[in-house]
Amino acid sequence: MAEVFGQRLLSGKNAIVTGGGSGINLAIARRYAENGARIGLIGRTKEKLDAAVDELRRAGGEASAHPADVRDYDALAAAIKSAREAHGEIDLVVCGAAGNFPAPALGMSANGFKAVVDIDLLGTFNTCRAVYEHLRRPGASIINISATQAFTPMPLQAHVCAAKAGVDMLTKCLAIEWGPQGVRVNSIAPGAVDETEGMRRLAPTPEIRKQLTRAIPAGRFATKDEIADLALFLSSDAAKFITGAVVVCDGGQSLAGFGVSMMAAMQPRT
Repeated sequence: MAEVFGQRLLSGKNAIVTGGGSGINLAIARRYAENGARIGLIGRTKEKLDAAVDELRRAGGEASAHPADVRDYDALAAAIKSAREAHGEIDLVVCGAAGNFPAPALGMSANGFKAVVDIDLLGTFNTCRAVYEHLRRPGASIINISATQAFTPMPLQAHVCAAKAGVDMLTKCLAIEWGPQGVRVNSIAPGAVDETEGMRRLAPTPEIRKQLTRAIPAGRFATKDEIADLALFLSSDAAKFITGAVVVCDGGQSLAGFGVSMMAAMQPRT
């Protein structure tokens, strides 16, 4: 648990996390709770949220579940209002709801492309727009979960590349517009993160996983806790002059031409 002179970094703060029932987002919620924040989890599946809330509470945290689909603005706004009523004015926001499936551009439908853009990009906008009136201003921090696909072209990921590029540009626009009100907005762009649904889909076999690992200078995938540690830093007063940043946490993966390496890894051997 991170502390500064015995003080937990997020003591007394209230957070909402979309997509908070599992994966990277649950790891962030867990790290926030460990550091004193009260957590409102938002996601589509009530059972997942309830299980995540139970986990956080068993560890001594204060948390609540608020089911909603980030694509449905009215339902999302109601969930955010419910979280605010449960915990108080909102200090921290993590926009983490995301969708992904590997498919070539010619192998996906327009609806498939739209589904990912709607969850990743529209869902991020909806969350930021709906939460604004509930933010503690000045002092609030928003983190949008992006991906290295935002700036690294990647086969089978045209929908995700387009959506995440939009998320990063939205981050920068909101940082400019909301900075004068004391609201910071940043993106985290993880690379390959172990034990996540995304990597299970993108690296479904040991051979592909091995090939992708070779393309990462650090020699391994990230852990969910390492992404959570970065989110903790960006949400804390240690980062209070950082806004509009896209912070990459990928072990150097994007420097090594991950998209090209992924294409090579997926080609059948002759």
